[in-house]
Amino acid sequence: MPQKKSSKPQTGPKLTVTLRKSTIGFNKDQAKVVQGMGLRRIGHSVALPDTPATRGMILKVRHLVEVGE
Repeated sequence: MPQKKSSKPQTGPKLTVTLRKSTIGFNKDQAKVVQGMGLRRIGHSVALPDTPATRGMILKVRHLVEVGE
């Protein structure tokens, strides 16, 4: 029987990611990464957990986003 995932919010360090450039004209995979991070429009910011997966997403679109602590 599969285990249920915990719905408890993650605690710990967070990264604030802000979309600074449009995804138009870039690879469609990069647009999907931006959407997967929860960014919707230029200037929109989200707080994401500081995990290796999040760091990898940021690395893929580092030319489009700005990262704060």
